[in-house]
Amino acid sequence: MSEIKKETKRITFKIKRFNPVVDIEPYWDTFELDCHEGTTVLIAVQEIIAKHDGSIAMRYNCRGGICGSCAMLVNNKYMLACETLVLKLNKKEIKLEPLPFFPVIKDLVVDMSQFYEKLLAIEPYLKRDHSKDPETEILQNPTDFLIIEEATKCILCGACHSSCVSVWTDKNYLGPGALLKAFRFANDTRDEDHKARIKRVTAEDGVFRCHTAFNCVEACPKELNPTEAIQTLKRQSAKQVLKFW
Repeated sequence: MSEIKKETKRITFKIKRFNPVVDIEPYWDTFELDCHEGTTVLIAVQEIIAKHDGSIAMRYNCRGGICGSCAMLVNNKYMLACETLVLKLNKKEIKLEPLPFFPVIKDLVVDMSQFYEKLLAIEPYLKRDHSKDPETEILQNPTDFLIIEEATKCILCGACHSSCVSVWTDKNYLGPGALLKAFRFANDTRDEDHKARIKRVTAEDGVFRCHTAFNCVEACPKELNPTEAIQTLKRQSAKQVLKFW
């Protein structure tokens, strides 16, 4: 049997380079690579590192669109490198840049400490009185799960946080990623800390700092809607305040 010939195209990759230890300003490095139908951006960068320049820094892990660690700008759009097929972009030249707003550690690798700090601030785990826990699994009604299902699909890639104009102008703002997780736990029927969670996101650095620009929705590579979750938290916050008064 004759082998099936794969479509191959010569693609130019421009990678934004920057090492804050030695470089004064970022600069672009250009590489050419033969890519076929199955070549992802991640595979392309790995090949560039293996065959052209081993000093390029890039973060990746699962290679299956689950860990979120390979999020970057591909031709000015937020994408996961492991999910993005090069030839599907239909471009002869592809620009790769690190996530904006985050400090660059080196090349395509950014420091996401601030993102994780905001995430930890909303306590992203179920909170219960464990002395009352049953000995069996705590089941959840499928209808109740539908309320939080989309929020559970967040892979913490940081794209939404990077794209948020409110994050850019207010370093204390929790950001869409953390608030999407806050929505997920505040509306989980198995959680017993709803009031405290709503109070937390109603604080000065919480939901009312969102200006509903929808940047986070456009940036999310999983097509989630952090803006909608934030608006729901706003309504829940208002209801809680009205009950107090």
